[in-house]
Amino acid sequence: MNAIHSRRHFLRLAPMPLAFPVLDFLAQDCRAAESMQPLNRFPRMVHEYFVNQVQISARRGERAFSKVTDETQATEYLKKTKAKIRECFGPMPERTPLNAQITGVVERDGYQIEKLIYESRPGFPVTANLYVPTNRKSPMPGVVGTCGHSQNGKAAEPYQAFAQGLARQGYVCLIYDPIGQGERSQYIDDDGHLRLNGTVREHLMCGNQQFLVGEFLGTWRAWDGIRALDYLLTRDEVDRNQVGVTGNSGGGTMTTWLCGLESRWSMAAPGCFVTTFAHNMENELPADTEQCPPKSLALGLDHADFLAAMAPKPIVILAKERDFFDVRGAAEAYDRLRRLYAFFDKEDQISLFTGPTTHGYSQENREAMYRWFNQVTRVCDATSEPELTMEADETLWCTAKGQVGLQDAKKVFDFTREKSLELAVKRDPVNADTLPDKVREVLKLKPRLEASPPYRVLRAGPKRGYPLPYNATYAVETEPGILALVYMMSNERWYSRPPQDTEKAILYVSHRSSDVELRTEALIRETIEDEPDARVFSVDVRGVGESQPNTCGNNTFDDPYGCDYFYAIHSLMLDRPYLGQKTYDVLRVLDFLKENGFTQIHLVGKGWGALAATFAGLLSNSVRQISLKNALTSYADVAEHKEYNWPLATLLPDVLSHFDLPDCYRALQSKSLRLIEPWDASGEPLGR
Repeated sequence: MNAIHSRRHFLRLAPMPLAFPVLDFLAQDCRAAESMQPLNRFPRMVHEYFVNQVQISARRGERAFSKVTDETQATEYLKKTKAKIRECFGPMPERTPLNAQITGVVERDGYQIEKLIYESRPGFPVTANLYVPTNRKSPMPGVVGTCGHSQNGKAAEPYQAFAQGLARQGYVCLIYDPIGQGERSQYIDDDGHLRLNGTVREHLMCGNQQFLVGEFLGTWRAWDGIRALDYLLTRDEVDRNQVGVTGNSGGGTMTTWLCGLESRWSMAAPGCFVTTFAHNMENELPADTEQCPPKSLALGLDHADFLAAMAPKPIVILAKERDFFDVRGAAEAYDRLRRLYAFFDKEDQISLFTGPTTHGYSQENREAMYRWFNQVTRVCDATSEPELTMEADETLWCTAKGQVGLQDAKKVFDFTREKSLELAVKRDPVNADTLPDKVREVLKLKPRLEASPPYRVLRAGPKRGYPLPYNATYAVETEPGILALVYMMSNERWYSRPPQDTEKAILYVSHRSSDVELRTEALIRETIEDEPDARVFSVDVRGVGESQPNTCGNNTFDDPYGCDYFYAIHSLMLDRPYLGQKTYDVLRVLDFLKENGFTQIHLVGKGWGALAATFAGLLSNSVRQISLKNALTSYADVAEHKEYNWPLATLLPDVLSHFDLPDCYRALQSKSLRLIEPWDASGEPLGR
């Protein structure tokens, strides 16, 4: 793998044997290009494509449910639904000893709060508070409480409130800190200060990385809740036949998932989460890694299906009129569940409560939960919330300093690193013959049509300061609803199909924007200089450059929780990795070039584009040479680092069970691969 040769003088650039005034061109156009905004003529394309794909999934799910006409079919429908949910979340880990310990007790009038630490996995502690009534006869109903996105986890006021409110009414309530919240921050300094800003950032950092080794953070989060139930059922105070689950926002997510994954619940109250995947997509609402189960959309699942898995046990959906989780979706989920419960003559066991205010486990929603649980258990006839007293965070700490990580507890990324190392040992060797099939499998590439893709010829605009004076733009339809924007640079004006005058072409796959990089990337100019008899093309695949979205708020693309992440996580839910889609775009552009006579391609990729170029180079017979600048060193490098700087759009699920990027680079040696200034996990040149 050779480093790039030294930069040559630009005067020798000439991709076709036609002369042009290089110095005048550069002097005039490069100055003007400095102030140009990147071209972006299709900013809504990606979003509308995903809206359509998610709507197709919703219709698929509704069609499956519409075939249910009686109780027998409803029972079979639920059996299939539960199997799909298990497929999304994967196998659960082995049940290992909880090693539970009570580190302190807070005595209060009518109840006590036990400070609990249990291990949901070996070496992976969960901090929790157990609210136990002291003025009631045992056994009492139990409830597992799941927290939303509060930095202080179980100590946040609305979560203390419902746990204490339940205890005052005669319930044993176990509320635990989620991963990345409360006393379970995954990214802390030695003095306990947080390294990442906010709980969402923690969930994304450890959760996105997990996909590389075939794990899903939602499974880890749900397993914490299942083990919380395991512990709750060890307590003599708890009635094993009356155990519920409730939570709000991110806790509403976990309540919903737990309804689908665990059969021991007798009642549930998910809050401020249940809607439809379609409304979330249409409304441009991002959700954390754990809120987006892989394959769920491909399998036609929706929020209602996770609750349906509990049917016909009693469930109340807690919604808010002014929530960002669309209340229309909550009503649609309720309507489907009501129709399902009717097959069991249990319509009264499903309910929807809509509070009048904004997102949150506010008092009116907590009281709706109390009323519902009391109706089920008959433990109390209260319809309003009792008087509460909020505790200081420190009072509820299970650890001495408020962070279990300061006690040498393992973090999620420790497990990810270990699994990556294990997979490297267990992975079957790959070679040039077997690698292409593995790549197709991991990227979930659909078969390409034999016909060349249709394309449009867009009108040329003013000069942009590219290496050659003129360019034509082709909008290549790689699949319905998706256009890859291809620029052809030349020394002459061009208004029609590419010229049929040579078999040689250079195709540059951009990192972020062909328009910008054609003005700034030295590698393009050097490659043109080396191959003056080749036609020169550049491509923006979906989601960058000419189709970079500006959704999910304003200018969110580079935000870890922004629109690029939004479409990448939905791609995993659709079981079509975003990088696989981008690779497909490159392959269809290569088909377009082949149709126009270009069968000897030098494929050049940079940064994110180098990944799609790597896989396309492996799979296309038209590619005879490949150059990759700032290519990722390896997926193992990302999986084995605590922090990294590659977005989800560049990562592949379970890739490290099958191959790693160095396998691809070795296979591409036969196509004269050049690796130029590779980037490591931090997105910096290797060795910097």
